This record gives sequence, C-alpha cells and structure tokens, in this order.
Amino acid sequence: MSDKLTQLQAIFREMDRALIAYSGGIDSTLVAKVAWDVLGDRALAVTANSPSLMPEDFEDAKTQAAQMGIAHKVVETHEMENEQYTSNPVNRCYFCKSELHDTLRPLANKLGYEYVVDGLNADDLLDYRPGIQAAKERGVRSPLAEVGITKLEVRELSKQLGLPWWDKPSQPCLSSRFPYGELITTEKLHRVGRAERYMRDLGYRNLRVRSDGETARIELMPDQISAFVTEVDLSALVEAFQGFGFTYVTLDLEGYKSGKLNRVLSKARA
Repeated sequence: MSDKLTQLQAIFREMDRALIAYSGGIDSTLVAKVAWDVLGDRALAVTANSPSLMPEDFEDAKTQAAQMGIAHKVVETHEMENEQYTSNPVNRCYFCKSELHDTLRPLANKLGYEYVVDGLNADDLLDYRPGIQAAKERGVRSPLAEVGITKLEVRELSKQLGLPWWDKPSQPCLSSRFPYGELITTEKLHRVGRAERYMRDLGYRNLRVRSDGETARIELMPDQISAFVTEVDLSALVEAFQGFGFTYVTLDLEGYKSGKLNRVLSKARA
C-alpha cells in the first residue's frame, strides 16, 4: 500500500496546480487529501451542488474539506435542465459528468489550474460508468485509477492517513435510485433523499431506497433484513414514506447490492 501511496503522491508532484472534483465521498476525499498534502494551497477542492446531492452529503463535504485544510469552493450544476439527463436513459451519467466538467474546466482555466482530477478508482472501470467517457473527453485525470487503487485500498489508505471517515458508505447521486427510463424530477429526488435520511436516522448506513414509480423499495444489507422486519415500527415507517410522497413501500428481500439497476443492461445484451 505504501508503494501505491507513493505513486499517487508522485502524480501530484508532477502538477503545479490541481482542481479536484470533490463530492465528499471517500474516493474524491482521498484524492483531495493527497493533493493537499503534496500541493498545499495549490490544490482546490470543488463541490458541485445540485438536487441530486443529498443536503447531508453536501454538508459532509464542506466539513471534511475544512478538517483537511484544503481550499474548498462550491459551484452549482444544472443537469436537471437537460432533458437528456432527466429522461434517464442508460447513459444518463454521461450527461451528468458532461455538465459537471463543462462547469469545472472553465473554472479551472479562470483560476489558473491546469489539471482537473476526479475520484474514479480502479473498481469503477469494471462497472458500466458512461460518465467516465465524458470526463476523458474533457481531459480529466483520475489518479486513483491510474495507480490501480481499488475501493478497498481507498479505505485502507484513508485510514492510514488518519481520515476519520475512512469507512464512510458509498453514496452515489440520488438519480442512481431510479430505473432507467423513469423520468427524474426534483420532487422525486427530494422524496428519495428524505426517505434515505429517515433510514439513516434509524441507524442504517449501507442502504438504498430505490424509486420505482410510486413505490419505494428499501434495500438493506442482507444480514439486517430479519431484524428490520421484527424491530422497526413498520407502520410508522410506511406513514413517513407516504408523507414524503410515495404510495407504496416494499422491502427488497435480496438486500442491497451496488449497481443492481444495471442488471437490465446485462439482460438486454444477452
């Protein structure tokens, strides 16, 4: 692991100044930390705020940046104004990342940052991630992927560097909770976000609330399902979810699996 950290640091030593696409997730936070350690005030973390980012995650990003000491800037992105994004095609993430980097690149140019880097890791290259292409087209560098650092190694390095959020659950944008083809609206994003916040307040960290029309489908870790059914006040939960705007509430008996909605793509190719 020390060898990969050395390689990661070497990438930033080659840069004079770097702007980090910083969501507050564990991947981009590690990148921001290493960039700060190497470049100091020549590194800038930029968080894009939009309806697809949970307010709690936005606040986490600001808090973590402040604790690390890296300069932090917030910009607004407007992917929700793009019908190619809100219609939720299978390459939705391409339009999201296009909007992001079409915002960050001009900012980087204006402020004098030659490099824009993101938190893409080696495991991400194994999944269907159309946003990767959008970043590549705009010259974004991905130091974690370049070094071959996996998600597990991201956590190990984060712990090694003393980041207290090294075990923070993955939290992709809220639009990932919708099956392809379902129209994404700000109202729907808000109700999913409120539902997941409710679940977090119950003590669940690794979870998803998927939106399928008027139905909320809760995904928990498989070993938590039995206790959830017997210990949680389900009537209160259903009432809360209906208050958020859902009509029906279901529990996915398979449990939480990252990228589950991409299964339809595998079936289509078969």
